[in-house]
Amino acid sequence: MPTFKGLSTRCVHAGEPETDTPQTPIYATTLFTFQDTQQLSDTVAGRRPGGLYTRFGLNPTIQALEAKLATLEEGEAALSFSSGMAAESALFMSHGRQGVITLGDVYGGTLTLLADQLPTLGIPFFPLLGHELDRLEETLVQGPKLIFLETPTNPALEIFDIAAIAEMAHHHGALLAVDNTFASPVNQQPLALGADLVMHSATKYLGGHSDLTAGALIGPRELLEPINAWRKSLGSVPAPETASLLARSLRTLVIRIRQHNAGAQQVAEALAKHPKVTRVLYPGLESFPGHDLAKRQMRGFGGMLTITVGDSGEDATRFVDRLKLFALAPSLGGVESLVTQPLTLTHHAMGAAERERRGISDNMVRLSVGLEDPEDLIEDLQQALEE
Repeated sequence: MPTFKGLSTRCVHAGEPETDTPQTPIYATTLFTFQDTQQLSDTVAGRRPGGLYTRFGLNPTIQALEAKLATLEEGEAALSFSSGMAAESALFMSHGRQGVITLGDVYGGTLTLLADQLPTLGIPFFPLLGHELDRLEETLVQGPKLIFLETPTNPALEIFDIAAIAEMAHHHGALLAVDNTFASPVNQQPLALGADLVMHSATKYLGGHSDLTAGALIGPRELLEPINAWRKSLGSVPAPETASLLARSLRTLVIRIRQHNAGAQQVAEALAKHPKVTRVLYPGLESFPGHDLAKRQMRGFGGMLTITVGDSGEDATRFVDRLKLFALAPSLGGVESLVTQPLTLTHHAMGAAERERRGISDNMVRLSVGLEDPEDLIEDLQQALEE
């Protein structure tokens, strides 16, 4: 397979076989047979490419997907998982044993894993909010060897300086892993900015059609090898059918993300002018606090935006319930536009005081802008804002 420079070209061709078919077939098998013991031994030792046992990830369909994922983030290698949380679990178990620092808001499931479950196994957790960035160095001195962050964050779209944080992490012998789910490889490439590993909930933009659940980790082989050992033991490899479906979706990733970017920008600009919207959080707006940093480290601003409506959670709920094109549902990143209220879904289990500390108000509404015509989405939002 030749090396292609263009991201769209890599989305289509990377990892695919040099055969008379444009895409890797689905190898719906748990195992592969061998002509003799030497061939088996060479495959087990990695001297011979090919399938061995699907739970190990040694299945041509899965391997083709991982080759595509690696090149999209310009990483040396990639591992695919049954979900984003499966990817995080293997990451923390392999590289977070001495402690994990999080910066800013992270996914609720991640917080549960780090705050409630992994400490029972002796893994320390050091949560820092975005405004506590000045405490990062003193926290690193305490010994944790992994920083994990999202940028942009959920739901406030906070932007972190990946290069600066990576430099500080490396100074203290720590790794930086970036959840690039919101941005996608089209808009941001953390490895090129100094991060050590990139994580994706591939359920979202990489899958893009709300029809699969998967995760991914991309980075140097040396860092992925211990993670792969945990993946094998936890049994969290994706099914070949899911791997094929995800590879199919990646072929249209660039064109989808560009449309998400353009649509969200139009929606954000329209809402910023509406008198009943008290705040619009979107990195593409000049009024956004992290706009300048986002321009430096991102190529596009994504399809996610968060607004505040009225003065209370009840005001936001009335707005959400009046929407017609935006479906009320969890998740994000699909071709259809979605709406959630952090108070009632993503941060429902978090106490009011903690939500306030994190700047998550009751009247916040998160929008995942899909691929519909922006004019139709704006009309739907405007009618929902009317009394």
